[in-house]
Amino acid sequence: MIKFFTIFLLSALSLQQSAYSEELKGDVQAGEKKIAMCIGCHGIHGYQASFPVVYKVPKISGQTASYIVSALNAYKKGERRHPSMRAVATTLSDQDMADLAAYYQQHGHKDNVTVPAQATQAPDQVAALVQKGACTSCHGPNLNSPIVATYPKIAGQHQDYVLVALRSYQADARNVWGRNNAIMAGVAKQFTTDELKLLSKYVSEQQGELLTVSQSKFR
Repeated sequence: MIKFFTIFLLSALSLQQSAYSEELKGDVQAGEKKIAMCIGCHGIHGYQASFPVVYKVPKISGQTASYIVSALNAYKKGERRHPSMRAVATTLSDQDMADLAAYYQQHGHKDNVTVPAQATQAPDQVAALVQKGACTSCHGPNLNSPIVATYPKIAGQHQDYVLVALRSYQADARNVWGRNNAIMAGVAKQFTTDELKLLSKYVSEQQGELLTVSQSKFR
């Protein structure tokens, strides 16, 4: 099983690296002019979504640009099923996505902030779950340095959002909510809800570069 997963992962990485090399170049200044639909949720500290449950929307400032583009495309194509995000994504061109992603990758960045090379040591039970899910194999030993640009930084992300994201990979494809990703579905479906809660808490407690930066529509 582990050998199969490794081969599958390497194949997926190869495909994603090829797609990454063909990405459009984003323009930070252009992106700043296109954020009106983003700041109403992602520019408010503690803002909560209410579908499919109540949870804090993800921190996206400081996130990997290629991941942001990948996520927006997944919403646009229906591979991530979320009505509000799909409504936003369907209005965006490929260049819009690249510009927004470039903007948020550098947004709120603080100089001289050092993120540990390794995640903090987890209690035995949690460490076993991290190893079982092979979390560091994709997201890096500190969960802040993904091995492929289209994978997200997850260190320090909101606990309740991480839990909802993981559970979305367990959702039936016929649901109005969920995510289609063979790798993450294979990972998430190994765990019970209680185990996902432990993993989410651990991820949220790690030091990373993700931020929510307060932004006003009235500037």
